[in-house]
Amino acid sequence: MEYRVVCKNFEQLTAYELYDSLRLRHEVFVLEQNCMAPDMDNMDQHCHHLLLYGRDELLGYARLFAPGLHFPEMSLGRVVSSPNARGIGVGKQLMEEAMKELYRLYGDGPIRIAAQVYARLFYEKLGFVAEGEEYMLDGIQHIDMVRPPRN
Repeated sequence: MEYRVVCKNFEQLTAYELYDSLRLRHEVFVLEQNCMAPDMDNMDQHCHHLLLYGRDELLGYARLFAPGLHFPEMSLGRVVSSPNARGIGVGKQLMEEAMKELYRLYGDGPIRIAAQVYARLFYEKLGFVAEGEEYMLDGIQHIDMVRPPRN
C-alpha cells in the first residue's frame, strides 16, 4: 500500500487534518481503550503532527515533541493506528516516519516515549529499550522507553 505522509506544526494543519487526527485519537483512546483522561491536553499547539494517509483515509497518527517539551529528549506520543489498518504494517510504517521526522526536526539525539506496556515488544523491535519501572498513566500500564541517538 502507498502512504501519504503529512507532518505539520499545529498552525499548519488544515481543519480536515485536525479533525481526522482528533477523531482517530477519540476512536481508539476513548472508545476502544476506554481511557477517560483528557486527550486534548493543551500540548497539541506546541507539537508537530504526523499523519499517515492511505487512499484518503487517516491510517495512523503521532504527535512529535521537541526536546524539553515533554521529556528532556525529543519524544513522540499519541501513537495510534486505525482499527481498519491493523495487521498490515501501518504501525511500523508510522513509527519509522515519525522517527525520521524527529531526526529531521531536532537532530540525531535519543528519543524517549511513554509506551503502553502491551506494545513493549513492538517498540523494542524498533530499537527502543525499556527504562525504569512500569507505572499507571490514564488507567493504562506504561513504561518509559528510549531509543539511543542515531549514529
